[in-house]
Amino acid sequence: MATSYDYAPLYRSSVGFDRIFNLLENAQRARSSNDWPPYDIVKTDDDTYRISIAVAGFAQDDLDITFQSNLLTVTGKKQDSPSEGYLHRGIAGRPFEHRFELADHVRVNGAGLNNGLLTIELVREIPEALKPRKISIESTPALTSAAPARIEAQKAA
Repeated sequence: MATSYDYAPLYRSSVGFDRIFNLLENAQRARSSNDWPPYDIVKTDDDTYRISIAVAGFAQDDLDITFQSNLLTVTGKKQDSPSEGYLHRGIAGRPFEHRFELADHVRVNGAGLNNGLLTIELVREIPEALKPRKISIESTPALTSAAPARIEAQKAA
């Protein structure tokens, strides 16, 4: 049973959260797609993450990683190899594409392929201008003991 949510009422009562609702809608659509090959997402530290994708049978030249506008795309397409007379072919080699929506200020730090696992390291780097900063509170100068200013009106004649 597929469940669909209508985010229209939230659009009417919020300002500046459009991207969040678009992400929710895209994530809802993406769940119906194939989750092959399997992958893990691990938070390794407060500001670092690792995505591991099981790409057994794929060589480094068969994989492509692109990052553009907060969207990380990992695609795999095996080069055509001559048929070697397989009696059973259990290692899947079909093409795939995984898309990961990344938060603002998250960038790809590196990628590696080892023992059939493609590992992508991510790091969140918040610019200095956006980091929280301490605001000092200044006291106002004490009122002087001088007489308060008077507003004079015209005298009635």
